[in-house]
Amino acid sequence: MAGEPIDLIRLEGGRNSVVLRIDGKQRHERTDVLVGEFEVRTPFVRGSLQTWVFPDDLRQWQQALDLLDAGRDAAWREGGRAPWLFIERDEDDDRCRVTLQDHSMSLTAVTVTVPLTDAWFDDAYDRLDRIWETWPPSGDQA
Repeated sequence: MAGEPIDLIRLEGGRNSVVLRIDGKQRHERTDVLVGEFEVRTPFVRGSLQTWVFPDDLRQWQQALDLLDAGRDAAWREGGRAPWLFIERDEDDDRCRVTLQDHSMSLTAVTVTVPLTDAWFDDAYDRLDRIWETWPPSGDQA
C-alpha cells in the first residue's frame, strides 16, 4: 500500500476525537477496498478498530456530509457489515455527539462530543476528494 495515510473522517476538539485514517487500497475479491482504522480518544477512553471502506461507503459518506451540512443528523454505514457512525447535531451550539458502534466484533459503542464548525465541512469535503484522487476505484465493483 503506497502513499501517505489520509484521514477520511476527523472529528476533534478539546481532548476528544474520532478519526478514520485510510492507509491504502487493496483488492478484495473483485473490488478495490480501502484499508483504514478508526481511532477514538478521550481522557476516559482510547481505542482503535480496523475497517475496510468500499467505494459505496465513500458515496454514502458524501451523503452523510450533505445531511450534516444541512443541519441534520447523519448515520453512516448503519446496519451494514462494518462499524457504523452516527453524528447527532446539537441545535444549541456548534457541537455534535459522535457514536461509533462495532456490532460485529467487539460489540462496543462509544459516544464522544466534539465541535462541528462551519470550517470543518470544507475540510471534510476536501478529505473525501483527496481519498478519491489518491485511491480511485478500479475494476469490477460489487
